[in-house]
Amino acid sequence: MTQDTPPTHQHMLDLIQQLNDYSYAYHVKDAPIVPDAVYDRDYQRLQAIEAQHPDWIQADSPTQRVGEKPDSGFANVAHTVPMLSLDNAFDNESLSDFDQRIQKLLNADSAEPITYCCEPKLDGLAISLRYEQGRLVRGVTRGDGLSGEDITSNIKTLYSVPLALRTDMPPAVLEVRGEIYMPKEGFEKLNALAQEKGEKAFVNPRNAAAGSLRQLDPKITATRSLVMCAYSIGYVEGWTQPTSHYEGLKQLSEWGFRINDLMTQTQGAQGCIDYYEMLNERRAGLSYDIDGIVYKVDDIALQNQLGFIARAPRWAIARKFPAQEEMTRIVGVDFQVGRTGAITPVARLEPVFVGGVTVSNATLHNKDEIARLGVMVNDYVIVHRAGDVIPKVVQVVVEKRPDNATEVVFPEACPVCSSDLEQVEGEAIIRCTGGLVCGAQLKESLKHFVSRKAMDIDGLGDKLIEQLVDQQLVKTPVDIFTLHEKKDTLLSMERMGQKSVEKLLSSIEQAKSTQFNRFIYALGIREVGEATARALTGYFVELDALMSADQEALVEVEDVGPIVAQHVKLFFDQDVNRDTIQGLLNAGVAWEKKAAVSADDLPLFGKTYVVTGSLSQFSRDQVKDKLQALGAKVSGSVSAKTDCLVAGEKAGSKLTKAQSLNVPVIDEAGVIALLTEHGVI
Repeated sequence: MTQDTPPTHQHMLDLIQQLNDYSYAYHVKDAPIVPDAVYDRDYQRLQAIEAQHPDWIQADSPTQRVGEKPDSGFANVAHTVPMLSLDNAFDNESLSDFDQRIQKLLNADSAEPITYCCEPKLDGLAISLRYEQGRLVRGVTRGDGLSGEDITSNIKTLYSVPLALRTDMPPAVLEVRGEIYMPKEGFEKLNALAQEKGEKAFVNPRNAAAGSLRQLDPKITATRSLVMCAYSIGYVEGWTQPTSHYEGLKQLSEWGFRINDLMTQTQGAQGCIDYYEMLNERRAGLSYDIDGIVYKVDDIALQNQLGFIARAPRWAIARKFPAQEEMTRIVGVDFQVGRTGAITPVARLEPVFVGGVTVSNATLHNKDEIARLGVMVNDYVIVHRAGDVIPKVVQVVVEKRPDNATEVVFPEACPVCSSDLEQVEGEAIIRCTGGLVCGAQLKESLKHFVSRKAMDIDGLGDKLIEQLVDQQLVKTPVDIFTLHEKKDTLLSMERMGQKSVEKLLSSIEQAKSTQFNRFIYALGIREVGEATARALTGYFVELDALMSADQEALVEVEDVGPIVAQHVKLFFDQDVNRDTIQGLLNAGVAWEKKAAVSADDLPLFGKTYVVTGSLSQFSRDQVKDKLQALGAKVSGSVSAKTDCLVAGEKAGSKLTKAQSLNVPVIDEAGVIALLTEHGVI
């Protein structure tokens, strides 16, 4: 049915059946078959049809009930107060409409904005906890909203759930509503363990949380990384509830419950929109998944005045983020060759809008992942994209597999240079053996060599590198430093005017003066990233010493294990690599030689720093380099092992996490004082 075609009664019945199938898979079997965005769109279509034809409404329509009945295995318990769903807002306009509707229902003066409590919408499993005389007596899942499964034994294994309230004067009865979720780190560990055991991996953290809570053996639940975050008071006896929803949550915090530290109060529709924009920017950096924001009228008396409609409170609404998962179809699979020869299968997709952009390609990682997912060409699949992460296929919708689905056939030779492929025992990755003979590997190696954190050659972008390789003007990194001899050829190339060429040649000349660690990183040795390159050059100091080191000497370097040592040794043992290095030195590439310094003599040795936010006097990379020069390890994420966070402007979630872990925090002035004290600036 197109948008212009009037809906038929049969179309409505088909939508009801489809939505009920989706709901059964999600709520009963904990095995969703479509992303939330697909369900939401179909649900809105059904609502629109029923609004046009109220006489068509069926008793089994999902609009006429809250949810599904739980599967067998746990006792069923009725909720004292129903756990209802929320209506959704999908854009600023509908959020403003919600605010105007509230004002109208309350006969409020529009000059006095409504105060709302804003909370991240955690992506997990809703739960209701009942306390009597301050002690936990029952934990019940949301279920169908009217009753749920009694999973008290499993709930008690969660350290974020207090077994007793931290107060000498508890309410006689208290029911706390909250969300149980699995942090991203715990989800990754759980799936890694499942793959090691040959078991089926979970699709997403929400699915993992639901599956973990519904284990019949609480000992299994206890091994899972689960967190409970309270979001409301559902029912209370023997205690006067605060007049503000926000203040009520603060009281729950004092009684021992975790509440979300990004929760806040705001004024009116614009305040809600501003909160959405802020949280949408920070979403990808959070340690847990959220799929939107919940806005609630903060005044409890106004909540009571507004009341409820059939399936949702009038005083609350959920604003969804752009979907991070969508369903689409694989129309083909291409095979890309990376810098180290890794062959990566990439799914060509029917274009789909996901994570805020239109996606037409998604990684399938490797041959083992294709087998694990059971992917076939023409399959319908779920694609995930979060933040700037490369889109990936996470699930095959087997129920929609067409008759013309065909197997994905991995190439027998390199798709670029036809060289043999090899797969090292114990590795999932298949690689081309062509090395720099392979045009794809050469292009990717050169892109890495000139990148900002390597030789930092401005003006030598991806497209220009591809042209230079295709025209055989550059065959090795050494050739980059001879481009001044080919100035006329450069001027004849696409988008290369006089100024562009002069800027490029100047940048190449400047790049000859570099740092030892950047030079080693630029060589593209397998498993040698920035930190490892700095560790190697700090330990060996001289290039000749590093190039002649055996594996026993290499593993003496901090953070260098046997596998990395093997890759380093193999790289320097190959004549082609030694010739390339000598050619670069002959071309004038050099760095200031420093005296050997014992790691123990470095003032920040053994300390872990994290740098975040915007800095005005130095770039973050410059600060990282200087901290590492003093012996510090610079990490990209905050943890309990972090010794200090350097926080610039708009530090975001890393600052929030550091504060929650009591990690020391210094601003830009503080880190400049530290670096000045130790003589690196």
